Amino acid sequence: MARHAASNNQRRALLRVGLTVAAAGAAIGAGGAAAQAAPMPPVGAPLASGQSADDLNVPAGVEHALPGALAPVKRLQLDPLANTGVDPLNNAVGTQIADFKPVSTAMVTDPVAKGGALRDLPLVGQATALLPG
Repeated sequence: MARHAASNNQRRALLRVGLTVAAAGAAIGAGGAAAQAAPMPPVGAPLASGQSADDLNVPAGVEHALPGALAPVKRLQLDPLANTGVDPLNNAVGTQIADFKPVSTAMVTDPVAKGGALRDLPLVGQATALLPG
């Protein structure tokens, strides 16, 4: 039977079944995520008195894997078109009024337009130094 000839009742039934399955899957996924969520102290936070590192329920190897996982992210070039002729982020604007010092947006846009990574950005780069890796 052609799709356009299918009755509206069949379409509604299939739609209801699909929505029910999707809702059930979302509920199961949300329940599983909530069950796994446990408050973790920030990286490098001091332990409470009488608490050892084993009490944090950190999976084995996380403290060794985290620096290896974050180091490439900190070195990744943010603008894939950097140093090309078609880079839309290479657009510094500047002005000077009378004898005052010139003002330009180059200080903000140059780190990205020149192929900089997350650690090369003016303020964010200092914050990434706190991350391991």
